[in-house]
Amino acid sequence: MPSFSSDGLDLSYLDEGSGDPVLLIHGFASNKQVNWVYPGWVDTLTKAGRRVVALDNRGHGDSAKVYDPEAYRLPALAADAVRLLDHLEIERADVMGYSMGARISAFVALTAPSRVRSLILGGMGLGLVEGVTLGEPVAQALEAASLAEVSDPTGRAFRQFADQTKSDRLALAACIRSVRQPIEREDIGRIAVPTLIAVGTRDLIAGSPHDLAALMQHAEILEIPGRDHMVAVGDRVFKQGVTEFLARRA
Repeated sequence: MPSFSSDGLDLSYLDEGSGDPVLLIHGFASNKQVNWVYPGWVDTLTKAGRRVVALDNRGHGDSAKVYDPEAYRLPALAADAVRLLDHLEIERADVMGYSMGARISAFVALTAPSRVRSLILGGMGLGLVEGVTLGEPVAQALEAASLAEVSDPTGRAFRQFADQTKSDRLALAACIRSVRQPIEREDIGRIAVPTLIAVGTRDLIAGSPHDLAALMQHAEILEIPGRDHMVAVGDRVFKQGVTEFLARRA
């Protein structure tokens, strides 16, 4: 996979297809392959006539690992995404993120609004502004010597996921201690681009998509029936809703 330099870090990315670009930003403990390639998103979007760009966030996948929580604050992660657009000489893109990636995507829209054509926030509702409470239990689960030592159910789920993806658990622990910071309600209200908020109806992590949409200027909601936070990302309803949303932006 190709890579680019951002803030002195080598970050891995993919760039496939042709047409109007879509930038994909994955969730916590995931990577571009697990979040976007394996569930069929890259195929779906390239077949819809789009150029698909996705990066491994710092600390994830094939990208450089860092262990200072301050390195994972939202401004740094959003800047990585914008630098990838710069590297590829992409002036403007539709930006889609899932979970942590949705948080990063919203920050890209706030800090570099001229680069964002539309915004898709997957697996993230009002938690975007209220923050999430998962941080320390998940960090401790990632730092534990073995899964057997982890009793917190959410921590166990993320530890199992990190082990399955062969992730650097200490880098992820540093990340989760920083990246869960909320975005102010008034800042969310400044996002002016068309926005799709897509959340599973059984998602207990994201927070209310309806309450988030009420804070935004041009937001619509896509409910993903019967899906929780972990499995909604590859759902057929999610893919169809996103491709229809993007087609309306054409």
